[in-house]
Amino acid sequence: MAAENALKSREVSAMIKQGFISDQTLSFSPSRSISKLYSPTSSPSKTLSSPPPPPQLAGSTQSLTRPSQSQTLYEMMSDEQHRDSKLADRKVHEKVHKLLQNAPFRNPNWGGLVSGDVRLTVVAKDGFRVTMDVHKSVLAAKSRFFADKLRKDRGVSHCVEISDCDDVEVYVETVVLMYCEDLKRRLMGEEVSRVLGLLKVSAAIMYDEGIGSCLEYLKAVPWSEEEEGKVISQLNELQLHDDLASEVLLRVSSEPSTSARADEIFMRLLTGVLQAKDDRARREMKTLISRLLREDAASGSNNRLDVSKETLYHLCHRCLSSLVLCLSEATGMDDSRRDRGVLMAEIAREADNMQWIVDILVDKKMGDEFVKLWADQKELAVLHSKIPTMYRHEISRITAQLCIAIGSRQLLVPKETRFSLLSTWLEALYEDFGWMRRASFRSVDKKLVEEGISQTILTLPLQQQQGILLSWFDRFLNKGDDCPNIQKAFEVWWRRAFIKHVSEQENTQLQITVCDYPS
Repeated sequence: MAAENALKSREVSAMIKQGFISDQTLSFSPSRSISKLYSPTSSPSKTLSSPPPPPQLAGSTQSLTRPSQSQTLYEMMSDEQHRDSKLADRKVHEKVHKLLQNAPFRNPNWGGLVSGDVRLTVVAKDGFRVTMDVHKSVLAAKSRFFADKLRKDRGVSHCVEISDCDDVEVYVETVVLMYCEDLKRRLMGEEVSRVLGLLKVSAAIMYDEGIGSCLEYLKAVPWSEEEEGKVISQLNELQLHDDLASEVLLRVSSEPSTSARADEIFMRLLTGVLQAKDDRARREMKTLISRLLREDAASGSNNRLDVSKETLYHLCHRCLSSLVLCLSEATGMDDSRRDRGVLMAEIAREADNMQWIVDILVDKKMGDEFVKLWADQKELAVLHSKIPTMYRHEISRITAQLCIAIGSRQLLVPKETRFSLLSTWLEALYEDFGWMRRASFRSVDKKLVEEGISQTILTLPLQQQQGILLSWFDRFLNKGDDCPNIQKAFEVWWRRAFIKHVSEQENTQLQITVCDYPS
């Protein structure tokens, strides 16, 4: 036990030397205690006093001296923090001093009144104190809080102290605002966070004119995203039953009538993108809308732009109709009548539009029905086969999209639909794969497409897997890199079909034994 105590003593001594535990023999005297007459969480009270002294600033200071000549790392870090704190305090003191220098109540003849008859002291949590000589008539006229507290004892000087303030500077400025005739001009150019502080203090002392001016300011000025969050939080916290507060929040909240029209708004946005004439603007807006939809879904919000399935499928049918029309015109067109390149650009554009809508459907978990819709496009598949590969490969990217989504478990469709999809479009995807890979190498992930095709095939019954994979085997031997490499799926099918798994039936049977115990 003695050895343990000695060990502990040495450890403690070492920690004291390193500066992580204070030596109890070194101490300092705390600043004198302050009698708190009011804190922001309680009601202020008033006391009578002798005639008030001129406005002054005061602050408690503390010093800590150590006999040691060398400093530990901990002490150096503490000293640096102390210096930073002192610098911040000095800046606050300078700002308060500047406010008081130009304060109207410093003028002894302000408004024809004699010097202030209320000594108002504001005390910060760190002990920093600001004392002001202000006028009872102004406080009572502007603030319902002060009107209530100072309604008695007319002709007597009052002493009011507000303690534990978060920001003394804001309290002082709020008092100064009470003496201003043009609050709008006074607030002009202020930071939003500053005005929110003034609003909070104005609400605390029931300074209605200050509240109204701050809300008017917030309603009129632009906000950054960070400021927007602070405005919403502050107004929700204060719960001001004021029409102006509601008007401020209209910037970030929808009326019920607007929310009900969200689907209509979304239809207008998507239709505008699909029909855009400028390709660059169209690409930018597609990216923007897709990102906003994903952010909305990821945030777990109520999805105020929650587009309906009917709207998305209405747009799908429009894109399909446009594709059929374009392909029909391309297959029967006379080269002398129209520029083939223009028509093929329209085909690529409509296919790209369809890919975008399919992406949205998959993200919103509404794409199952589209797989069947795409699998049933027999006419479109026939027209597709009659057009040169260089013009049609964008259409096959839709099939690749669906295979990737099925393979990654984002689409759940019946096996009949999966088989129909591959029966209708897999050969076309094989034919177009080389062009897809070369023409869209930046946007098409070859391995991802091959994995999607493989996984989709392997979800089918074994007999259907066999027919599809044997057909692929012959094609791959002739086409090489221009055909998707799905040999991993081929290996899985091979093992499933030809490697027997022996299982012992007796080991899989559930055995239940009932035992009777004597009572």
